[in-house]
Amino acid sequence: MKGNIAIIAALEGELKPLIRGRGAESWKRRQSGKGCSVWEYRHADGCWIAACAGMGEVRAAVAFAEAEKVAALDAVCSVGWAGALDGAIKAESVSGVSLVIYTKTGERFRPADFQVSWPVLATTTRVADEREKKRLAASYGAGLVDMEAATIARIALGKGIPFYCFKAVSDDADAQLPDLNPFVAENGRLRMLPFLAHVAVRPGSWSGLMKLGRHSSAAARNLAETLYRWLDESGSVRGSDDSYTEK
Repeated sequence: MKGNIAIIAALEGELKPLIRGRGAESWKRRQSGKGCSVWEYRHADGCWIAACAGMGEVRAAVAFAEAEKVAALDAVCSVGWAGALDGAIKAESVSGVSLVIYTKTGERFRPADFQVSWPVLATTTRVADEREKKRLAASYGAGLVDMEAATIARIALGKGIPFYCFKAVSDDADAQLPDLNPFVAENGRLRMLPFLAHVAVRPGSWSGLMKLGRHSSAAARNLAETLYRWLDESGSVRGSDDSYTEK
């Protein structure tokens, strides 16, 4: 399949290794709406479009709409960081998913290309802490958790656009992290100054946050490599018989 492929994430940090890595000179930043960032890579048969607009379902829909302004989409791929719910899934790894479950409604979305061995992804409305991760794993049989994939899947499939999904693991199932939810702004981004003030007087959280930073950076780099293997040099999507996931 060839054409215009949208790669939709939540945050710029998830996309930076992609747009600054191989072929960086070909990625051009596009004008976009407030709070959204869009880049375009033109190729012989269309373009790749990378877009992000913040965390959560509302902002995921905004990023999708901004990507559609660039070109009519032939496929959409939800990408970005996810938390591990299964101890066997390690931070910094990248995987496709076999099923996306939206925990708010129970909706289930199957990617256009998947393997049954790939984990189930639970999409939630809040950042999941260690206790919530255990509940999600038990309730849904999920191995990963994010906040955007179900929205991207619903919109894409509702428009008849093939949906794909790759997630980069930013934190292990037992990661000890502070509650991030009070610091997520309406634009889907972390309010850094209040958050830093909060953790500054809680040294017990520093080690976990430093690990999160290291793992997230490495996971984003691995995600970029996965995506470049998934999309060949002419802009085509590789078939399921090709190897393009990092374990």
